[in-house]
Amino acid sequence: MSKFRRIAGLVLCLAVVTMAGAGCRREGPSDVASPDPPVLVAAGSSHNLAVAADGTVWAWGQNECGQLGDGTTIGRLTPVQVQGMADVVAIAGGVRHTIALRRDGTVWTWGKNEWGQLGEGTTTDRLTPVQVQGLADVVAIAGGNWHTIALRRDGTVWAWGDNYHGQLGDGTRTDRLTPVQVQRMADVVAIAGGVGHTIALRRDGTVWTWGESGTGQLGDGTKTDRVTPVQVHRMVDVVAIAGGDWHTIVVRRDGTVWAWGLNNFGQLGDGTTTDRLTPVQVQGLTDVVAIAGGMFHTLALRRDGTVWAWGDNYDGRLGDGTGTDRLTPVQVQGLTDVAAMAGGLGHTIALRCDGTVWAWGCNHLGELGDGTTTDRWTPVQVQGLTDVGP
Repeated sequence: MSKFRRIAGLVLCLAVVTMAGAGCRREGPSDVASPDPPVLVAAGSSHNLAVAADGTVWAWGQNECGQLGDGTTIGRLTPVQVQGMADVVAIAGGVRHTIALRRDGTVWTWGKNEWGQLGEGTTTDRLTPVQVQGLADVVAIAGGNWHTIALRRDGTVWAWGDNYHGQLGDGTRTDRLTPVQVQRMADVVAIAGGVGHTIALRRDGTVWTWGESGTGQLGDGTKTDRVTPVQVHRMVDVVAIAGGDWHTIVVRRDGTVWAWGLNNFGQLGDGTTTDRLTPVQVQGLTDVVAIAGGMFHTLALRRDGTVWAWGDNYDGRLGDGTGTDRLTPVQVQGLTDVAAMAGGLGHTIALRCDGTVWAWGCNHLGELGDGTTTDRWTPVQVQGLTDVGP
């Protein structure tokens, strides 16, 4: 059985979150693509993560593989502190593993490790953090389904873990237990991951992708998997990128949002459910400063601090008070002054400027962090987190 078929029923949401600006300044897109601000909230499939102002990491939700990093495999309905992690400046999540970037430029991981996604040279799951081997001077991290990505200060991209579709970008389909350099990628300022594909933004505003393309998520006009990077068709002036499970999203310098790939629930926001092999503009959305992708839903943060969502709305993950799928953006109810957000398998989380974290959607495994397993169709506050942020 192919690796895709083994995981298709479990697939996750990728912890691809972009802060809207330093602190809580939601500045508009700059004239050129620039390095992403630190990611301080992130989502895996059914677990969530937050970095407190003191550099500690907190996690909640599903924990069957140790992805919460508290030394157990017990799920948590409210946040618990990750063991032995301090001085953390950014966080990311894969389907059942977690990645942290420390201020010294080292990368640490924990949780599921079946394909080497922890990068420490084994396939042993870890219940507490371990250091990724041979990787230093890192400035950004991202999680795919079963693979992990890092951006070094010199603009090169490194990846490890599952490589079934070529998502590591090293010209092979060989899984890697430690980091390998992505071929022909330089001057990169941002990275993101999907289930089986990887995305990079170069300083010149162009977007490059590699890995799985069965639904057109690479944006090169084909459904051909790529083991090395290809340029997204006619996408320039891009300032932010994000990955959903099988779709890709970008923000252009003018504040518009564009998307491509799988569109079965309307997650591309173009008013249809037609998959797209090249970028299409999300309808009715401008002045956007940050984006995030869930499994089958998509999120955008506008400069005014409001959050907008579209696509699959099962369990209320769009936060509009209904369970109705949306083919174009709707505003998340009762939530303002937002600084960052992330999408999970069936839920969404958001960081407000006051340092509180809010969540909505599926809560079967405690992923909303409100002490219950009750689904929520509008945002509720995560318990015990009041000082998240730089």
